[in-house]
Amino acid sequence: MDRLRQRADFLAVANGARVNSPAFVLQSRNRDDSGPVRIGFTVTKKNGNAPERNRIRRRLRELVKRLDPVSMQPHHDYVLVGRRDALSRDFATMLDDLRIAFTKPPRQVKGRGPKPEPRPAPAASRKPD
Repeated sequence: MDRLRQRADFLAVANGARVNSPAFVLQSRNRDDSGPVRIGFTVTKKNGNAPERNRIRRRLRELVKRLDPVSMQPHHDYVLVGRRDALSRDFATMLDDLRIAFTKPPRQVKGRGPKPEPRPAPAASRKPD
């Protein structure tokens, strides 16, 4: 299992499916290549100061280490977005939440797909030259 490190990869996964949990949000995206499963971790600044965010990120990394890799789908990218509850939530409960998140059918994000092409104005509404 590899790590996501580039911003473009995180943005691509953000447009994919997501599963919510009290301590994290699991975002996923199916890739069209035969590479390994990749996972990234992120915690926004609204979740506390740097030591708190780092602690959330460490807890999320440990969750993934303890999770059996069979539960992850091959050729997928995953991002775990940490929430403030990850600091106080019981670790065993978080591990169960993560297992459930990988088995739940994901919810597609509305309005985050590719933007539609602009339609040309009808000929009747154009002004004559």
